[in-house]
Amino acid sequence: MMKRYHSFLFTTFICFLLPAVASVSAQPLAPINTEGQTFVEALMRRMTLHEKLGQLNLQVAGDITTGQAQGTHIGGAIARGDIGGVFNIKGADKIRALQDIAVRQSRLGIPLLVGMDVIHGYETVFPIPLALSCSWDLDAAEEVARISAHEASADGIAWTFSPMVDVALDARWGRISEGSGEDPLLAGLFGAAMVRGYQGSDMADADRLMSCVKHFALYGAVESGRDYNTVDMSHVRMFNQYFPPYRCAIDAGAGSVMTSFNLVDGIPATANKWLVCNVLRHAWGYDGLVVTDYASISEILNHGTAESLREASMQALTATTDMDMCAQGFLHLDNETLTSDELKLVDEACRRVLEAKWRLGLFRDPYARLDEHRRERDIASSEHRDAARRIAAETFVLLKNDAVLPLKKSARIALIGPLADNRVNMDGTWAVASCPERNMTLLEAMQETVAGRGEVRYAQGCNLISDSTLQAASEFGKTIARGNEQALHDEALAVALDADVIVCAMGECADMSGESSSRSDLLLPDAQRHLLQKLVQLGKPVVLLNFAGRPTVLTWEQEHVDAIMNVWFGGTEAAPAICDVLFGDRAPQGRLTVSMPRATGQEPLYYNHLRTGRPAGREWHKYQSNYLDTSVEPLYPFGYGLTYTTFSYSPITLSTNEISMSDSITVSVNVTNTGLREGCEVVQLYICDRVARVARPVKELKDFERISLQPGETRTVRFTLCADKFQYFDGEGNICIDPGLFDIMVGPNSRDVQTAIFNLVGTNTVF
Repeated sequence: MMKRYHSFLFTTFICFLLPAVASVSAQPLAPINTEGQTFVEALMRRMTLHEKLGQLNLQVAGDITTGQAQGTHIGGAIARGDIGGVFNIKGADKIRALQDIAVRQSRLGIPLLVGMDVIHGYETVFPIPLALSCSWDLDAAEEVARISAHEASADGIAWTFSPMVDVALDARWGRISEGSGEDPLLAGLFGAAMVRGYQGSDMADADRLMSCVKHFALYGAVESGRDYNTVDMSHVRMFNQYFPPYRCAIDAGAGSVMTSFNLVDGIPATANKWLVCNVLRHAWGYDGLVVTDYASISEILNHGTAESLREASMQALTATTDMDMCAQGFLHLDNETLTSDELKLVDEACRRVLEAKWRLGLFRDPYARLDEHRRERDIASSEHRDAARRIAAETFVLLKNDAVLPLKKSARIALIGPLADNRVNMDGTWAVASCPERNMTLLEAMQETVAGRGEVRYAQGCNLISDSTLQAASEFGKTIARGNEQALHDEALAVALDADVIVCAMGECADMSGESSSRSDLLLPDAQRHLLQKLVQLGKPVVLLNFAGRPTVLTWEQEHVDAIMNVWFGGTEAAPAICDVLFGDRAPQGRLTVSMPRATGQEPLYYNHLRTGRPAGREWHKYQSNYLDTSVEPLYPFGYGLTYTTFSYSPITLSTNEISMSDSITVSVNVTNTGLREGCEVVQLYICDRVARVARPVKELKDFERISLQPGETRTVRFTLCADKFQYFDGEGNICIDPGLFDIMVGPNSRDVQTAIFNLVGTNTVF
């Protein structure tokens, strides 16, 4: 039996998407006020078709020299009204020079919309988004976005191309580093928190930015994990696994949305009317600005769904995509004869661009974010750096610890690895405004931490990768010195022999993950792996600090290394934050938001997979859904993470064993700190619908709570679930709920859970 709620797509989705513990208040983007509407309408009546099309044109600013902006190609285009916005230009003086041209020299004086990829910080760089999600701390995510907006706006930026909320199930895809992992609930919650942090209660405030939810839609599902590749999936999967985070972030009030590079139902997302117009605009009620990704209108030709740039541009306009990033397809429509319907599409797109500028307060004061006194006061302040250090320490995930950590500050430590004495790679990918010269290296931070008590001796030990060409391609300008491999090994072994403990700073460099950084092999790079094996053979305790922007394969390391901590890329304060946790001034708090594989061949790998008719068991058997050469289970499951204490869970208590459609059920569990020091635990609740009309996952995260407990302390954690928490979508977008038996699972991760059962009773109803 099945109860169906609402035949119209997603109309009540936000009600059951968000857990009570997160208390996310949705504030959808409201229409601009009457004054703004009147202003925009009057302005558009004065605009020529060319000027309207110019507002739809977003361009890279290029290298602008203050005082010479007028004579540049970009300056001339702005003066002619050819450009509505620019992006990735740094410096208030440069932005002021371009804004002067727009306001004082173009015919109508329409200010520029100035954007930047402020992805995880401005000059104060925070952990990459994947790392941040491993904190399971929504307040921290909002704080990161708020500080990022405060700094970027002090330098003249008004718009950020963040958050990225793509669900990513395949660790081979480099851009998994820019999102919040594999779970749609968490991705949506973190996306909404970032939107609130960037925009505040009023994005017109001079210290706020307009956010841009990306990439709409399904970009995280590219085949083979290869960037820009094909996406093809059922609508059931779209609605249940991929769409929810976009909707959650949009309902938090996001001012703009960016389309994705990939196909959706065989149509490029930028030109997909069903996706942008029907789903985003009509079903979800979104009337904000929609911008393309870089040159994606011209790339429609590569997909083979348009023969000319004009045709591709009209497809995008018809889909209600508003702003063209860099392809200049809309601008060239000025040379064409447009029908009345096409002119209406141009008007609607132009209106949404102008309304975005109104919301940002640019018509009131185009220079509000160009206060020359703010840079020194507001950018990279000590308060911001303190926050970056505190938040980075929350993101590290302790994967293994055989009584080695925390380290003693009196120890003799051998610090070895190509990332140990390198400040440029601490920031990670997409830190376009960073100033890495301010970063401490891990070596510097460790020496400062043990000063006067212990000793830190350093050796690079190996190259990043054996192949010099591959290393150069991976570094993207973030150089790691190359040397003779044998000489580097000999030096490292000599340093290690005289140490009490060996700490290896190894893994990916910053740009081995991120855009256009797909990998077919997720093992530790060969040169580092060979050295690590030699160091383990010395018989001394070995700690691996695994730098990564994605899940990597650590199967050999789990078997042979004494302690492993994923430190991701922690940003400006990564090195001191690592030392805070490594030496026990703070305990590890991170929990995985991705499943970490035993082998690359398991990818895509994720906990909330559908059931199969022949599920794999713990032991291998013929004709089951398994591998011949490895387990189907991850090495480290979603939600997993250790700390410097231990916790025990009481049996689950349910307030009732049966509820009706109008009731709720309370799930309780007592959690006790059974160790000797304070620690943070993330208590996670999952459900499984045993029988449904449409096959449901083996488990789905529905709620969680972060708690901190003193040694011996017990706390009762309660989760309240209403019937709407058990809803899902069918392939037509109908919201469904199935009466019957449900499993409720609670535990410290998605694998190690205990289960209780309750019955949801009711009759089929259609609203």
